[in-house]
Amino acid sequence: MGRLANMNRPAAVEIVYECMRFLITHNPTNATLNKFTEELKKFEVNTLVRVCDATYDKAPVEKEGIQVLDWPFDDGAPPPTQIVDNWLKLLNTKFREQPGCCIAVHCVAGLGRKRRGAFNSKQLLYLEKYRPKMRLRFKDTNGHNCCVQ
Repeated sequence: MGRLANMNRPAAVEIVYECMRFLITHNPTNATLNKFTEELKKFEVNTLVRVCDATYDKAPVEKEGIQVLDWPFDDGAPPPTQIVDNWLKLLNTKFREQPGCCIAVHCVAGLGRKRRGAFNSKQLLYLEKYRPKMRLRFKDTNGHNCCVQ
């Protein structure tokens, strides 16, 4: 049964925007952690953000040189202001220091990554009302400007 459940997990999705790379992935278990870590390494992830409660030991991931940050918030809810602020600071730091690096993120199931209608009404309202707090600017490896709001 465990093998069958793992086969149904959605594939990781890489998002590239200017000099920024993100990997949106599933939440592994201790049983699938080795395969998960190999996937992170394949995409050259250097930071992993867990936005759900921990369900696996992060030590094997950190042993591979990948920083793991725990910023949990309620599944299906928009992120709290403090997590948004932390996220923007992370992007500002990582992409200034290492343009083109990859940051991975996962929630509990990652169901909203690839299907139409995945956002719920609370999330849509949050996105409709969102206003940029800060503008992040930095240069990529080719000297081109990158920007995040």
